[in-house]
Amino acid sequence: MAETPSPVYSRMTSIQTPIIPFIKALIQQNPGTIPLDQGVVSYTPPQDAINAIQEFLEQPQAHKYQATVGIPKLLDKIHEKLRQDNQITMGDDNCVVVAAGSNMGFLNAILAITQAGDEIILNTPYYFNHEMAIRMVNCQPISVNTDGQYQPNMDALRQAITPKTKAIVTISPNNPTGVVYSASTLQTINTICQQAGIYHISDEAYEYFTYNQIPHTSPASFPGSTPHTISLFSLSKTYGFASWRIGYMVIPQTLLPAILKIQDTNLICPPVISQYAALGALSTDKNYLSGHVSAIAKVRESILKKLQDLPATCTVVIPDGAFYCFLKVASDLSDLDLVKRLIDTYKVAVIPGQAFGMEDSCYLRISYGSLTSENAALGIDRLVQGITELTA
Repeated sequence: MAETPSPVYSRMTSIQTPIIPFIKALIQQNPGTIPLDQGVVSYTPPQDAINAIQEFLEQPQAHKYQATVGIPKLLDKIHEKLRQDNQITMGDDNCVVVAAGSNMGFLNAILAITQAGDEIILNTPYYFNHEMAIRMVNCQPISVNTDGQYQPNMDALRQAITPKTKAIVTISPNNPTGVVYSASTLQTINTICQQAGIYHISDEAYEYFTYNQIPHTSPASFPGSTPHTISLFSLSKTYGFASWRIGYMVIPQTLLPAILKIQDTNLICPPVISQYAALGALSTDKNYLSGHVSAIAKVRESILKKLQDLPATCTVVIPDGAFYCFLKVASDLSDLDLVKRLIDTYKVAVIPGQAFGMEDSCYLRISYGSLTSENAALGIDRLVQGITELTA
């Protein structure tokens, strides 16, 4: 009798279990739980995006395979957006590739620049899907601790570079901490990468979510940065497009042959219906976005005020961007056990810090982008009560 193949494949055994589905299952088991877990927004796509889908439906040729890098009119609109909003000039030495979200863009980039055994440097706390993607392609994530304000440690980044290093990854505005890196910080990291002959991968999914006049900076706007800078952008947060799976990357032209091989194999072409929606979204009035960001900013202020009621043993770095707060909690419980207790007893859900590489203490990520002011207030009240009572 033939043996049944093992369902456990060695490449996946070292990959952490996706934390969001795990937390969602706990929420489902506890009806009435307020979700402060997943990084999504509450608002829906602009009407211009919905109208553009009708245009797609009326064009028979649009239902066939399209260009691997994206449809021409969307690429043109992205070029315009990059020039106006990011000060990134497109030319003969760089190009845009549309992908099914910036997570896919990141995987594309890692596959294009590495071979098995290479290293990618992550600032810790890192975004868990980045760490997972690196391990999936048989490469090694190198975690470099940030400082007490979750800002990159330049000396530690330099010391982490080895002959196997292929890139340093930055996320600004940051997931999970909400901090924003200054232009000078990003310039220094970009220069470190240039001098070391490695890539700077810049994840900018939260580019529009900054507060108190704090600016967002795109490293690809720096003079001389094009040959070694890979920029990742997403419409998931900005335009309420989470399920549409559409984003794009700006890459050196030299990487395009490799990216074409990867994308044609995995995707053939980005979902064309989503590309039409993206074209409509990028054409919408700026007031759409500014109004939603202002509403999130008000929720942020109310949350930060309520977090002042946490025990003095808890610390939170004030976030200037994205829609996250990252708490350090003095607790004898592990962060995962604390999260389970918060859901079971207090009906509020957050993400444990261990998913982001933080294992030296108990950390929690709060996400508030999907909340109304009322839900946010109730959710944070439950969180503060739970942490206070469970860590007493």
